[in-house]
Amino acid sequence: MKEGTPVSAASPLDAASGLKTTSPHSHLAGLATQTQKTRAALLGGGDFVDTQPTASISKAAAEGITTTSTKWNTKNLGLRLGADLVSAASAAVLVAPVISIIDRSIMENASGAASIGTSLRRSLRSLLVSPRATILSRPFGLIFLLYGGTYLTANTLDTTVSTIQNNPNPAHVTSGSSKFFASSAANIGLCIYKDQVFVRLFGPPGATPRPVGLPSYLLFAVRDCMTIFASFNVPPLLGPVLTEKLGAGTQKWMSGQTMAQFAAPAVVQLFSTPVHLLGLDMYNRPAAGGPGGQKGGPSWGERWTLVRKNWAVSVAARICRIVPAFGVGGVVNMKVRKGLMERLS
Repeated sequence: MKEGTPVSAASPLDAASGLKTTSPHSHLAGLATQTQKTRAALLGGGDFVDTQPTASISKAAAEGITTTSTKWNTKNLGLRLGADLVSAASAAVLVAPVISIIDRSIMENASGAASIGTSLRRSLRSLLVSPRATILSRPFGLIFLLYGGTYLTANTLDTTVSTIQNNPNPAHVTSGSSKFFASSAANIGLCIYKDQVFVRLFGPPGATPRPVGLPSYLLFAVRDCMTIFASFNVPPLLGPVLTEKLGAGTQKWMSGQTMAQFAAPAVVQLFSTPVHLLGLDMYNRPAAGGPGGQKGGPSWGERWTLVRKNWAVSVAARICRIVPAFGVGGVVNMKVRKGLMERLS
């Protein structure tokens, strides 16, 4: 071999002589292997110990390893919660006078203290002659607490969901099971408290007020669950369906959402009113062995006879009550909240 002739790393001479040659780029291959081990350790959590953590993390970032974080929509969150409160209070103060009068008439009719017509005339006269006394009365305060608390619970749950889900629309309204359970819990708790005060205020004439029994509480809870589902969960689902069926001219005056907000709570009263009347009768005429019960209490047949007797007039009264409560009140709450939230978006 002539002097100066280059020798290949894989030449036959090397193989024959058993000489071990080294590629001039072998150190690069070692660096690549080291990098792969570093990446494997970062990804797989192996037992490899990185001697150069800063360089390894930089390399991993260059390879596309990123960390993710959940972002919540907390923009103007305090003001949004304030909007929830204002809209709930606006709706509650609007409907409380009418509902307190109707609730009293239903209670007095069920207890025999006065007919619905007599009670309504007496309460309306009092409202016109002395509105301040009516607004500052205990029945008004209980109704305001009941519906203000129910609206506020539904509103804050909508705000919570839009915050957690990073929804850019602060006026977003939910219709899932979480809203049903939250609104039902608030409404049932407040309504049962209201009812046990009302039945004692407007119970049978001359009767000594007594605690409300468990059967009446359970029946009131079932009644309220039916109303809450029809008032908060049905309208968001039924509204778009009705909107599709309405003509363009009709939609200028009333949307499908508004129609559903009025119709659903009213229709459910056909089925919830018997439950309500049975709960009242079990308080007014307790069964034998129950709180205040006497021997030979009314039979179930006698109870259902009384429920059927008062069903029609009570349904009409409760529809007149529920339309302001979850119809007018629901629309006012929805529109006030939407207007305030759009200003904050």
